[in-house]
Amino acid sequence: MTGGSHGHGTMDDAQIIARGRRVLELERAALDAAATRLDASFATAVRLLAECHGRVIVAGIGKSGLIGRKIAATMTSTGTPASFLHPTESVHGDLGIVGPHDVAILLSKSGETTELFPLLEQLARMAVPCIGITGGRASTLAKACRVVLDAGVAEEACPHDLAPTTSTTLALALGDALAVALLELKGFRAEDFARFHPGGALGRRLLLRVRDVMVADGRPTCSIDATMRDAVVVLSERRGLCCVVDTADRLLGVITTGDLTRWMERVPDVLALPVQDVMTRTPRTIREDALASAAVHLMETAGVVALPVLGNEDALLGVVHLHDLLRAGAA
Repeated sequence: MTGGSHGHGTMDDAQIIARGRRVLELERAALDAAATRLDASFATAVRLLAECHGRVIVAGIGKSGLIGRKIAATMTSTGTPASFLHPTESVHGDLGIVGPHDVAILLSKSGETTELFPLLEQLARMAVPCIGITGGRASTLAKACRVVLDAGVAEEACPHDLAPTTSTTLALALGDALAVALLELKGFRAEDFARFHPGGALGRRLLLRVRDVMVADGRPTCSIDATMRDAVVVLSERRGLCCVVDTADRLLGVITTGDLTRWMERVPDVLALPVQDVMTRTPRTIREDALASAAVHLMETAGVVALPVLGNEDALLGVVHLHDLLRAGAA
């Protein structure tokens, strides 16, 4: 026999589900406890990161290292340059990425991870301020850090209290909390986020503007002096929307096929009516520089499928249709 074998346990489905729920409950309880403990040291850590003129160096060993990589990636994608540095490799040449204007985030469940100590000594020599994420409040790591975030947990979700589970979840959540508070403090906007995520559906949703999707040629318009007979022609040729404008192309109101149907039920000769008697005078509109995703949200909330697009002085620039927005990946 070349390898050991492990027999399957005797848990039934209900017991398996119960174990899964227990893990989630333990991790949720750890997060709740950490949220209660969060104090001024968290604000100090966020301000320290905000004042960093270099990059954020994140380090950890084992599972803490995996969490550290994710924290570094999150910070980088939200406007704070960050790099993961393996503690062991750091003292074999990789320390060269660390500069005098950097800030370090060091992760260790116990705070006594010996592989971290050589890196910790070098960071102290370079006067790089350190933020510790650890459950060991009185540990070697905690004593060496300028700020310490309490990542202590009552127990791991592992039934043997061995495999890092609850502790890594909490460390990841604290990293997310730092990144989110930091981006808000720095005024990081959705547009900034889009610049770092130009590819894929997320990039399209964040970069796409109404002006990129709107129909500007052959605008569906009629004058305020027109009758519904004129408006019906526009409705049939321009996808069910007619925009009533003045001589300066300013929007005065809109008429939809729905409006036409409702008025036909009430008035025998609806085609003879002036458009100003039928039009909605305060229609929902959107600006050309608005996010296309915002247009989708407005349409879905209002229950409409098209919006007039306005420019300076409420001049009608075009119309944006829900179908075109969805096809362009705005939602």
